[in-house]
Amino acid sequence: MIHRVLCAISVVMMASTSIAEEMKLAVTTSFENSGLSDVLLPAIKEDLDLDVQLLVVGTGQALRLGEAGDVDAILVHSRSAEEAFVADGYGTHRREIMYNDFVMIGPSDDPAAIGNAASAVEALQNIATTEPAFVSRGDDSGTHKKELALWRDAGFDAETFGDWYREVGAGMGASLNTSAGLGAYILADRASWLNFGNKADLALLYAGDPVLFNQYAFLPVNAEKHAHIRNDLAMALEGWLTGPRAADLINGYMINGETLFTFNAQPK
Repeated sequence: MIHRVLCAISVVMMASTSIAEEMKLAVTTSFENSGLSDVLLPAIKEDLDLDVQLLVVGTGQALRLGEAGDVDAILVHSRSAEEAFVADGYGTHRREIMYNDFVMIGPSDDPAAIGNAASAVEALQNIATTEPAFVSRGDDSGTHKKELALWRDAGFDAETFGDWYREVGAGMGASLNTSAGLGAYILADRASWLNFGNKADLALLYAGDPVLFNQYAFLPVNAEKHAHIRNDLAMALEGWLTGPRAADLINGYMINGETLFTFNAQPK
């Protein structure tokens, strides 16, 4: 009798204990360096009972993880690379979630005078002409891809630059630390810059050119390529990320009164 009662209690306890679902999401380093992941993940767990395991890498590596089926979805910021990912069948679709902008950071005395530039291209032309220290992510991230595109628009090939151009092959936070240590210019996303604590003598010197717009998008990995992919969980997460609670949390996330991201997901 006692044995049957204990068994019944055990069954009831097991039935009432919820085990959260788990999925893997590859995200850019800026998503974590900005602190936004610390805001969103607990809310996702509360609302969906979903544990989102982040793989924090650059956009290029995130896309490769998706191609290999090592993650269920990705959240990145390089539109041309994202569209190629979907066109090649690795992602089911691309859904825009939020945006901020890229900014140009450098020593506060601004030896290249980029603060007076009329455009982002002119700012980089000033840097290439005066050759002060410049730190590049050098990691195939969305920020690195944008930087290289801007150099091309300015009429330069970064591969031809001299020792003043430092490729560090690191995430946004580590690259900003290197820039602070060297007193070097760097292209960063605004959110990571605002959340960066070791600013040293660095300052935000140039922003506002429309070409510096920085869109983040969510891409579920195609389960037809990899049968183990949890597309159901990816779609549940997408629904949450494009919903009202995510909008409130993303728009409400500020540092020193400055908004880091703006929600712009559109209803289907």
